[in-house]
This record gives sequence, structure tokens and C-alpha cells, in this order.
Amino acid sequence: MSIYSVSLSAQLTLDMHSLNNEGGEGNQIQTRMVNIVDGNGRLQNVNAISGDMIKHILAEHLHRVATASGLPLCAGCRTFNANRISADETYMDDIAEKSDAESLSLMLQTCAMDDMLGNLITAGSKSLPRKSVVEFGWVVGLPESTRSDSYFHVKYANERSDKKRDEDSEEGTRKANLGQAIFHRPANSGIYALVATIEAARIGFNDITHEYVISEEERQARFKALLEALLYTLVEPAGAMRGTQAPHIVDVAGVLTVSQDVIPAPTLSPIKEGYNEQLAQLCNTLNGIRANALTSHQFTSLAEYAEKVSGLMADAPFTMRYAG
Repeated sequence: MSIYSVSLSAQLTLDMHSLNNEGGEGNQIQTRMVNIVDGNGRLQNVNAISGDMIKHILAEHLHRVATASGLPLCAGCRTFNANRISADETYMDDIAEKSDAESLSLMLQTCAMDDMLGNLITAGSKSLPRKSVVEFGWVVGLPESTRSDSYFHVKYANERSDKKRDEDSEEGTRKANLGQAIFHRPANSGIYALVATIEAARIGFNDITHEYVISEEERQARFKALLEALLYTLVEPAGAMRGTQAPHIVDVAGVLTVSQDVIPAPTLSPIKEGYNEQLAQLCNTLNGIRANALTSHQFTSLAEYAEKVSGLMADAPFTMRYAG
């Protein structure tokens, strides 16, 4: 199978999570809320997880997969440094006298994560962007099916000395609450809409010279690693407060669309009712423009999602050349 791009449109049912928060005010942690237009054209305020958070989750899984698979990584990515190849002194020294095209080729050959996740290299007068091949939208709650609550917690400090305890006991109620920290923590439950796209044909592609700078076998290995990381992103959605509020993954359902031609694999927000049927119909319509370019793969559980993604990984030797 030759693959040009892959898109994911899915509904995730997550209970009692706090994966993404705005910050804190006093003793109140504030969960992230956004304004959206629902499938019926009404403005709604809902809980959401930012695309930055979801991509960070994917990056963590990709780092582990790439390391285990022996893919090339720069010094920064080997230690999961947020600056990636910009933290690699060897690379930064090498690009000083190189053109942007040569610097980009060297980046793609040096590091699979910088190739697929993108970066912006700034060194002296050089400003060299590498656009990510994977894109995430915000993961937003369905208004009628998502709720956010705030829960009361108390942290006890029991490290006081015996002398201090005796003093507190003698002074009575004035010291009764000493050593306690009261705070409120959010928890969210509901059905969330996720959209993501992978431009598979851009892996290893120099956007300046419009040439591939790594072999077909290397491109295939990187694409398989990225698909595996995308699978694990839904199997284990890491994020904030997982130590005591790991999300209950209740259900996963959606559609994977796959393009084998220059037609982009389409997405449609799962906020809209009937998105899965519309995606299947859209693929059939677009196939009238380019025959057999698109396929849609529906899944109704996490197990089926894993089956669909692993099937793509098995059939992923792509000879599709990027036409960007």
C-alpha cells in the first residue's frame, strides 16, 4: 500500500481526568475551558485538552518507540530535551557555514523526531523552520456529554516535632488547623472530540529542495514508529495529575481515513453528529475525482482502533512521492 496521508477523527470517553489545566488561583486549580460552536450552530463553553498537550503525549511515546527501534535521534532528542536538535551542539556547529537547504537536509538525516515533529532552528541570522508532519486539533468536550467539577482536598503535614505538637496542644483551637493545606482540584468526565492528521509523504522530504534525503526504508521505519506512537497516545493519554487522577478510558470510536494519492485524507469534527457516515460518504465522492484514492476505516472500540492502526503499520511500505 502506498500512503500519502492519514487522518483520525475520533470520540474519546474519558472519566475523572485532569489532563490539562489553566493554572491556579489561590487554592483553586482551574481546568481548561474553551468556547466552541456545536453541531447545531450554538455557542458552548466546554472543557478541552489543548493540541499542544496531545502532541506532547505523542512525542513522549514516539521518543520511546524511536529509541527502542534504533531510529536516529539528535543529542537533544535522546534526552527528550524540549529544544530537540537546537540543543545538539554538534549539529549547531555544523550548520554555521551551511545554506538553509543543506542545514535542513542534515536535520532530517540526523533526527527522526525533528523530521516528524518539526522544529524552528535559530542560530545567528539563521531562522530555519521544519513544519511538523503530524497535526492535532484541540480535544474538545461534547457540550451535552461533558461535565467539570471541583473537589475538596486536604494535605496534612505530620513532620512537626514533639515539642511543637505539645505547644499546639496547649494553645488549643487557635492551632487546631496548623499543618493542613486546603485546596480544590478539578476533574472532568465526558465524550471528547479529537482530530489529527499525518502527512506521511513528507517524512524525510526537504521542503526547500523538494527532494527526499533519506532512503525509502528509513521513511517506512519512521512512519511505522509514528503510527505506533499515535496508537499509544489513545492507549495511555499522559498529562497533568495522572499520579492520582489517571483518566478512566471508557470508550474510543471513530474513523481513520487513508489517502493513496494527492487528495488529503479528510477529517470531520466528531462534535457533529453523524460525522462518521459523512466521512465515508465524502471519501466515496472524492474517489470520483481520483479513483480509489481514499479509504475509510471505522472503529467502535479501542481494540478495533489498535487493529486498524496495526494493519496500516503492516501495509506501510509507501512509494508515494510528496507533491508539495
